[in-house]
Amino acid sequence: MGHRLSRIITRTGDDGNTGLGDGSRVAKDSARVEAIGAVDELNSWIGLLRAAPSLPAEITDCLLRIQHDLFDLGGELAVPGYNAIADSHIAALEELAGQFNESLPPLKEFILPGGGEATGRCHVARATARRAERRCWALARETGTRGAGLIYLNRLSDLLFVMARVLARHENGAEVLWDRSRL
Repeated sequence: MGHRLSRIITRTGDDGNTGLGDGSRVAKDSARVEAIGAVDELNSWIGLLRAAPSLPAEITDCLLRIQHDLFDLGGELAVPGYNAIADSHIAALEELAGQFNESLPPLKEFILPGGGEATGRCHVARATARRAERRCWALARETGTRGAGLIYLNRLSDLLFVMARVLARHENGAEVLWDRSRL
């Protein structure tokens, strides 16, 4: 592969527009760019989660695969009409969520985000996945297009919730539950 980014500072976006993968230009605050940015932010949070100390290897490996998928999803969003995320990506997330969830007790209360460092990072990634999903749905409503990426983000936030439960046990022994008696 040749050099993709020979110049980082191009000044081509100084007018409030940016280039897409198909060569077209759009406003930097368009729904498409908002969706791309939200997926990029999610990928960054997952990278920060992967950097947490003493993360279990099975979670680290899973998160790396997800980062590659999110990069592909960003490419999909940057090239209108291109599809990179397939039903098989969704099925893989569902399988992982099921595997991680097997050892967890049933939930009886809501969980407060936090716990240990990795657990907190995972909850931020989960919330960011939900925002990315909302931004992608806004784009889908505007363009009339639907793809597996929308479902992927929904399943990813579910998986991150389950991972946060696993990490809470790994770091602290249990989650921090919402105390409804405080009402």
